[in-house]
Amino acid sequence: QVQLVESGGGLVQAGGSLNLSCVASGSTVFYINRMGWYRQAPGKQRELVATITSGGITYYADSVKGRFTISRDGAKNTVYLQMDSLKPEDTAVYYCNTRWTRWPQTYDSWGQGTQVTVSS
Repeated sequence: QVQLVESGGGLVQAGGSLNLSCVASGSTVFYINRMGWYRQAPGKQRELVATITSGGITYYADSVKGRFTISRDGAKNTVYLQMDSLKPEDTAVYYCNTRWTRWPQTYDSWGQGTQVTVSS
């Protein structure tokens, strides 16, 4: 199994910045295909924020394009989410996700979530 540990959430004023981190670890050898961030606001469904593949290909939700940047450190199995120009509507619990393979199976793992609150 692969475990994810997130950090970096908090309270920030609108227009401010936060940087989230997520480290993946496991007891056996595994290969990470993709890492990403999702978020869930109160009363809403969980939604995709951004993903990055092992090859460095990124995807962003329209709502965060130009404001958020996803990056990774493959050697450390770590993914980052730099969030700039934050808006109150970005307030949510942010979850790290990874799709990983231990041949021949592919799995999904989730972090415990970190709260991001943007005040107006």
